[in-house]
Amino acid sequence: MGEIDLGTVNWARAQFTLTVMYHWLFVPITLGLSFLCAFYESIYVRTGNEEWKKLTKFWMTLFGINFAIGVATGIIMEFEFGTNWSNYSWMVGDIFGAPLAIEGIFAFFLEATFFAVMFFGWERTSKRFHLFSTWMVAIGSNMSALWILVANGWMQSPVGMAFNPESARFEMQNIWEVIFSPVAVAKFTHTTTSSFVVGSCFVITISCWYLLKGRHVEMAKKSIAVAAVFGLIAGIATAITGDESAYANGRVQPMKMAAYEGLFEGAQGADLVAVGILNSGKKLGDGQEPFAFEMTIPKGLSIMAKRELNAFVPGIKDLVYGNEAEGIMPVAEKMEKGKAALADLAAFKAASKIGDQGEKDSALARFTENQPYMGYGFLDTPEEVVPPVATVYYSFHYMVYVGSMVILLMLLLLRSTLKDSLVDQKWLQYLAFPSFFIVLLASEFGWVVAEVGRQPWAIQDMLPVKVSVTNIAAGHVATTFFIFFVLFAILLIAELKIMLKQIQIGPEGA
Repeated sequence: MGEIDLGTVNWARAQFTLTVMYHWLFVPITLGLSFLCAFYESIYVRTGNEEWKKLTKFWMTLFGINFAIGVATGIIMEFEFGTNWSNYSWMVGDIFGAPLAIEGIFAFFLEATFFAVMFFGWERTSKRFHLFSTWMVAIGSNMSALWILVANGWMQSPVGMAFNPESARFEMQNIWEVIFSPVAVAKFTHTTTSSFVVGSCFVITISCWYLLKGRHVEMAKKSIAVAAVFGLIAGIATAITGDESAYANGRVQPMKMAAYEGLFEGAQGADLVAVGILNSGKKLGDGQEPFAFEMTIPKGLSIMAKRELNAFVPGIKDLVYGNEAEGIMPVAEKMEKGKAALADLAAFKAASKIGDQGEKDSALARFTENQPYMGYGFLDTPEEVVPPVATVYYSFHYMVYVGSMVILLMLLLLRSTLKDSLVDQKWLQYLAFPSFFIVLLASEFGWVVAEVGRQPWAIQDMLPVKVSVTNIAAGHVATTFFIFFVLFAILLIAELKIMLKQIQIGPEGA
């Protein structure tokens, strides 16, 4: 391939990061609030209490505002695969495109079909059919997430495929292996359960604002009662699925795990960092301590990564420079094998052109031997496989701290609800009010861990980000970055104004 324009790579990265992070402001609210609307309406249908109907309509209105913006940004994100990442799309489109197509055909149409009934069918359909439609929107929203997260899980752990040297494409071999990959399953369950927490906190924050203002008190109490139960169950599930996700990282993405634990030197019976401040001057192999301050849980990382007390957990140094005792190959050796694979692939293509079957077969045999390391052939230095440690470490630990604290918050809210004392506990209302913003930031940081943690790879160990971009001038991508930045800013301001106006009006205007 030709010379890589790092300017194009960096602007393409920046544009996609902007789009994904903006899109993810809305997705977790959609996933969580859709189920809460279904719960609220289920209570209305069961009890016949009109207060629950009014409450459901109010939260459904906020759900609709959020849903519309989320869909718009999601469409933009998918277009960017073709505009900025055409090399990526060419090489993996056969696999990556399949779950996205299923998402569009099945889940999106499931949502769209029942979305109109959910919003406009209150007086036009029976109670039970309307409730059924609300549940279908909730299930459809989360089915959309399933297929998108299956695609992302494959990027983290590419399985169920084979590389075709004739077309230079990765091709699907077993879709079930792709769907039920342990990484894909862990990613879907962790992302959705954490989104349920975000949706619960969205309801709790707004309801606490009403309580602090002395407005819509009964509606706020009812809303919090259901959201606290849902949030508590989801919070516990998030902790469990997060642990399973970390276990999957330990098996297939050990560099990501080493980064988010700040583990530079591998260890037998490795400790888990509970609280720590990284040494900002630490460089790989410089002999400095990685932490300026740390408190650890003995052997905790070995349990999390390998489910064994004294298991060896490789550090960044082991993964870059190798560890013969643990059977870890140095990256430099992988790079040699990768460059040989690329050379043999070029020889295979050249022999195919001139019809030299003997050389073609010989080149293919050599290529097949080194093909698992092909991605490493694009790297310039072994140290390139190390992601930004501080970014990944602090993002991960913020996410863990918030996930732990939100369970305690839900317990406090549930206890006060059962005792009917929430209205009098102003301190708890003030404590719970900012929960949505804190939890949403943790959800964003979860994606930082997932995506920054696997750098430099677009497809783990197979395809670096820098060779995935479209061959266009950096200036073109930079121009569209600022266009999207302005567009997203306008959309965000509009969405916030509409949302805040509706919250100010309250359930009367639902």
